[in-house]
Amino acid sequence: MTVRWGFIGAGYVASRAMAPAVHAASGAELYAVASRDAARSGELEPAVVHDSYRALIEDPNVDAVYISLTNVQHKEWVIAALEAGKHVLCEKPLALNADEVRSMNAVAERHQRLLVEAVWTRWQPRMKRMAQVIQRGDLGDIQSISSAFTFKGDLTGNYRSDPTMGGGALLDVGCYQAHLWMMLLGETIDYSIESVERTEGSTGIDLTTSVQTILNGSIRADALCSFDMTPEQRISVMGSTAAMRTGDGEAFTLWKQDATLMIGDTVETFAPDDAFALMVQDVSAAIRGESAEVFPTSSSLRVAEILDSIRTT
Repeated sequence: MTVRWGFIGAGYVASRAMAPAVHAASGAELYAVASRDAARSGELEPAVVHDSYRALIEDPNVDAVYISLTNVQHKEWVIAALEAGKHVLCEKPLALNADEVRSMNAVAERHQRLLVEAVWTRWQPRMKRMAQVIQRGDLGDIQSISSAFTFKGDLTGNYRSDPTMGGGALLDVGCYQAHLWMMLLGETIDYSIESVERTEGSTGIDLTTSVQTILNGSIRADALCSFDMTPEQRISVMGSTAAMRTGDGEAFTLWKQDATLMIGDTVETFAPDDAFALMVQDVSAAIRGESAEVFPTSSSLRVAEILDSIRTT
């Protein structure tokens, strides 16, 4: 079975990464695209360009929908696509808050359709290797996890600068770090927020959020996310017997680059890979009922709960 994908939205990630990933994938086809700009939709080279999101989700030839809209639009179109009988891969963050995730999950369960948050970093081989090292005990008991994802960008006219549209650094890049905690610790964590520091921008979004937490009762975790700091991406994990940290290549947005991982005194190297393509392959396989590595929606819900707690602290 070839999974026929329909894209809602034809922005930067859809055009630069996701469309090429679907075109290159075996058992997947970019069948249709709908966006605000029909010419831009056509540039993704689908078989069909639809003139509305509704027309795309009602197209009987579409099996699965990839949604890359502003954060505030995710809930409406995820639910609409699920109710139309489509499987859904939705850009991160899946929703504005945990209540929205619960609503989406309920519809997915009722219609027996797959719902996946497109946290493509989870398909990076280096990230998977980090989770493997921790979960088989190579570092001993985990004592701390430290991470940062910061950059300085011009957000003029960008929805990320609008709090009513789900803007802000925490939702945009903090979600990667909460998903990191889930992935490294086996998709099940308890958490306690110790402290939060934030810097607010003129539009009311958080330009920078720094958080200190306790995970699973004893693991200290800190995360720094910012739209207004010198670019930095890093992940480091301290265990009772050894430490691990990312080396060459961005810690989170690693894409088609050489990369290294330091585990104790050992340096492991990773050849360039396309985590978007790996994600498309796995989600398409899961839709076909085949064995595939797709993380559960319960993890997306837990991440949303963590982000809610950070935001309200």
